[in-house]
Amino acid sequence: MTSRDVPQTTTPGSTDAPPSPALAPPGPPTWARPQASTVGLAIFASRWLQAPLYFGLIVAQAVYVWQFMLELWHLVEGVFGGDPLDEAATMLIVLGLVDVVMISNLLIMVIIGGYETFVSRIRLDGHPDQPEWLSHVNANVLKTKLAMSIIGISSIHLLRTFIESSSGGVTESTMLWQTIIHLAFVVSAMALAWIDKISRVPEQH
Repeated sequence: MTSRDVPQTTTPGSTDAPPSPALAPPGPPTWARPQASTVGLAIFASRWLQAPLYFGLIVAQAVYVWQFMLELWHLVEGVFGGDPLDEAATMLIVLGLVDVVMISNLLIMVIIGGYETFVSRIRLDGHPDQPEWLSHVNANVLKTKLAMSIIGISSIHLLRTFIESSSGGVTESTMLWQTIIHLAFVVSAMALAWIDKISRVPEQH
C-alpha cells in the first residue's frame, strides 16, 4: 500500500482545513470600495449644503424667542400698568403668544426632523430627551406633522380675526377668505395623511 492509498484525515485541531467562508473577514463598506462612483459620492455629500439652512432656522428661532419676550412684557405692562387692558385686548395678546409658540414648535420640527431626514443621523437613540416622534420620522410623517402645525397656526389667526371683527377692524371679505384658506389647509392635511396611510399598507404576499 502506497502513501497515496492511505486516506487523509483531518483532526479537529488541525490547521490544514480551508477556512470557512462564513468566517472570512468582512469587506469594506460599499461607499469605501474603489469602484464607488466619485460623482455619486460628491452628489451624496452635497446634502451638507442644507446644513447652513437649518442653522439659519435656529437663528430665526432665537428671533421668535425675543419676539415672545416682547409680547409677554407688553401683556404684563398692560395688565399691571396705569391703563389696564380689557378682556378682548388681553386675549389678543395671549393668542399672539400662543401663535409664537406654535411657530417655534414648527421650526423645531423642521430643524430636527429635516436634518435627520435629509442631511445626517443625529443618533439620539436612548437619550432621555429624545422627542417621541423623532424615532419614526420620515418625509411623509414630517409633511403630515408640518401640515397639522400649520392648521393650528391658521386656527389661531382665524380666532384673532373673529375677535378683532367685534370692534369693526376686520371686514367680512377678509374673514371669508381667511376661513377659505383655513379649510384649504385642513383639506391638504387630510390628503397628506391619506397618502401617508396608503403608502404604509403592507404588501400582499
